Amino acid sequence: MPHHLSLKNFLKDAGSALAKGPVALIFVEDDVEVGTTLRHHINCGFVSVVAFMPDAFELPEDIAEKVHRVTYSMMQDQALETAVNAVIAAAPDIWLYYCYNAEYLFYPFCETRSVGEMIAFNTEERRDTILTYVVDLYADNLEKFPNAVSLDHAHLDRSGYYALARNKPGTSWPEERQLDFYGGLRWRYEEHVPEASRKIDRVSLFKSAKGLALQGNHTFNEPEYNTYACEWHHNISAAVMSFRTAKALKRNPGSSFDIETFQWHNSAPFDWHSRQLLDLGLMEPGQWF
Repeated sequence: MPHHLSLKNFLKDAGSALAKGPVALIFVEDDVEVGTTLRHHINCGFVSVVAFMPDAFELPEDIAEKVHRVTYSMMQDQALETAVNAVIAAAPDIWLYYCYNAEYLFYPFCETRSVGEMIAFNTEERRDTILTYVVDLYADNLEKFPNAVSLDHAHLDRSGYYALARNKPGTSWPEERQLDFYGGLRWRYEEHVPEASRKIDRVSLFKSAKGLALQGNHTFNEPEYNTYACEWHHNISAAVMSFRTAKALKRNPGSSFDIETFQWHNSAPFDWHSRQLLDLGLMEPGQWF
């Protein structure tokens, strides 16, 4: 696949990369698990996988021909929203997905069904989004894995998740079918996490549309895109299994030395299987069986 030297060049020369969805947009913040992240989403069945990453990071040779690489720095202000919104504007009316490196999409029955099959069913239900919950992963031994990342020793919290009503801006009136979800490491170590970053809900899978814009808090400017379900029944939801918070808590000097382990009585090994997440209530199949 071509190496695009900038976001502008990618949008100009994307061609087939943005001709048909679903398209995965992977934003690389560091060099941790870049290859496994890209391979995972290739295996999910995305039509195109686009890696936004600095030139300093290497793209594994075995997937270089399967990934559109875009030179891009995540150090700039609003880097994620800028890129996602530019893609939305350039390619309206296709399904998009976004995540960071060391994050892995899981959805009901993902072991035997492609992401395209899930989107096709969701479209039949007249839904243009699939809500995802960012579920924190962390290594069980921080002495052995000081950056808190280990796929073979990954753990998650099996409880401690909750939701609060999301009020309309500037009022005490709740938004219809919108909730703010919390839990995981951002809940357990909230004193080290800015309030604006504590939510774990993210509309990671969505259909692009003219005028649609991703906002800084992982919501969209279209209210219906931020709902967890339609008016008449529950819908599919998915999970983004993420080492991102664990990495940040161990990288930040203000929190790193306060944390000797992320393990607690509600930690459990992650099986890397959708059944575990369904059993824990961290995603649901809705009417998809």
